[in-house]
Amino acid sequence: MKGYEIIKRYILLTAGLFFAGLGVAFTKHAELGVSPISSVANVMNYKFPSVSMGTWLIIWNCCLIVGQMIVLGRKFKLIQLLQIPLSFLFGWFTDFGMWILSFIPTDIYPIRIIFVFTGVAILGFGISLAVIANVIMNSGEAFVKALSDTLHKEFGNVKIAFDIFCVVFSIILSLIFFDFKIVGAREGTVISALCTGIAVKFFNKRLRKPIEKILLQ
Repeated sequence: MKGYEIIKRYILLTAGLFFAGLGVAFTKHAELGVSPISSVANVMNYKFPSVSMGTWLIIWNCCLIVGQMIVLGRKFKLIQLLQIPLSFLFGWFTDFGMWILSFIPTDIYPIRIIFVFTGVAILGFGISLAVIANVIMNSGEAFVKALSDTLHKEFGNVKIAFDIFCVVFSIILSLIFFDFKIVGAREGTVISALCTGIAVKFFNKRLRKPIEKILLQ
């Protein structure tokens, strides 16, 4: 790839991270649960609210980067360390979205559901931009790929297993922290798990060709 094409791809990736963070903020603001991969950070935010949701996402993503190093060992490429600053951007964008949405009341349940579906759509849009950028994977997807390559299992199956693990782990943390009550994993988590992939496919199908043309100009 040429230098200016790489720059455009990283700009696109940054835009994708912004919308992904905004999508997480929408689902978080609804207080009905977030996407599986963000569920652990969500529970930690409930337990330690003085630390922002975005900061917990940064911590969680950095844990996944360390996980990649452990799984891949010497096969871990140094360029993947770019996931660290990208994780910080994602966390900051999430907190920025949370700040914007903090002025909007969500006292009525139907409004919360609308926020969840809106968040899923925005998250799917952001992920599709990051996928089209095709430079550095986010830490969650990269960790799944590391497991997939090491275990020689299909990426999609490992992704499903990892999402289930995240939700189960978040529930276990919730039971420990909140006297055997489930906090932070609700119907919004299920909606996100079922619909985010659909949203990604929807936007990817419609955006890939026109955006690729712009990137290659």
